[in-house]
Amino acid sequence: MNVLIINTSDINGGAAIAAHRLLNALKYSGVNAKMMVREKLSNDNDVLDIGNNLINMFNFYHERGEIFLYNGLSRENLFDVSTAKKGISITDTEEFKKADVIHIHWINQGMLSLNEIKKILSSRKKVVWTMHDMWPFTGICHYAGACDFYTNGCGNCPLLRYPSKKDLSRIIYRKKTAVYSRGEINFVACSSWLKEMALKSPLTLGHHVTSIPNPIDTEIYRPLNKNEIREKINLPIDKKIILFAAVKASDKRKGMDYLIEASRLLKDYSKEIIFLIAGNRSDEIEPMFAMPVKSMGYVSPKDMPLLYNAADLFVSPSLQDNLPNTIMESMSCGTPCIGFNTGGIPQMIDHQINGYVSEYRNSEDLANGILWSLFDTNTNLGKNARKKVIENYSNEIIAKQYLEIYKNARG
Repeated sequence: MNVLIINTSDINGGAAIAAHRLLNALKYSGVNAKMMVREKLSNDNDVLDIGNNLINMFNFYHERGEIFLYNGLSRENLFDVSTAKKGISITDTEEFKKADVIHIHWINQGMLSLNEIKKILSSRKKVVWTMHDMWPFTGICHYAGACDFYTNGCGNCPLLRYPSKKDLSRIIYRKKTAVYSRGEINFVACSSWLKEMALKSPLTLGHHVTSIPNPIDTEIYRPLNKNEIREKINLPIDKKIILFAAVKASDKRKGMDYLIEASRLLKDYSKEIIFLIAGNRSDEIEPMFAMPVKSMGYVSPKDMPLLYNAADLFVSPSLQDNLPNTIMESMSCGTPCIGFNTGGIPQMIDHQINGYVSEYRNSEDLANGILWSLFDTNTNLGKNARKKVIENYSNEIIAKQYLEIYKNARG
């Protein structure tokens, strides 16, 4: 079986990392799998770089520019929506022609256009689409928040400056309806939460929708000696360390405001607890904390297992998320996690068994969960977290589930 995975990048961003991990999981299972991207950052020979920089830049800026103009020259929500008007042609490549299964992942910002997706569906090849956010079944948004207009064709989009019944969200929604009618799509949600959202959208009617989590290599992300690692990266051995990590640490959607407020509620524990922040622009938020903070800046994926193992607890106060790679990585390293009761987070964290699920947007409960996890529990949260990952998210288990999807899919 020949599988071609399509994603905008190979390792830049959560969806890219998940798609690349699946590539490796499939190869380890004996599948002839390749990955096609417009932004290759790894040295993986099975990742194919397509297009060229000029075309890629044109496609990217053309779409952002159109949204910018449509939105009255406002940059607000500029990257919260996508239209897929421009993209790269893949259907005329040899890799596409040889493939039995076309496995789409996150293809926005100039990778695939809706017209190219129409060609893919018209080819009658088996098509699987792993959804890393809500965009495949909404008009233009990646996360709908409290809006449910996608359940009825969109329009009056709250992310547009001048919403109307026939606005850009409605136009693209109708375009998707026409495109999706050209063939059968096997939609795969990375979490049960996203599957439930997808089933509410008319765009998934007539298609197959299921849920399979992202895979992880449990040998790369594994428990290590905590004290040895802390000495290696110059962290205190006698403190409780709380880790927060995100590609962009200051991203409001990642819930940093709630973590900062929780730090104020925990200030009496300043001599016992230190916060560790990893991610771009982490230095900007460091002064906002009411407790000791060590900012690590950008940390490469290969070094993240060290940070997870150095920490006593990983905190993810994300306000909207599917199935966060960071939580899975931390749990695989045997470090328990705390997060809000939203998205796919409560599917991963079993409350007070391998971590703590806090009330949504509740800084006080976030602080309570931190204290319970660090000081009050007799439960072996770390071992339970590692066990959950091995039994549910390991490469072998996830590859097997996808092989069933490929086998039963219809072109």
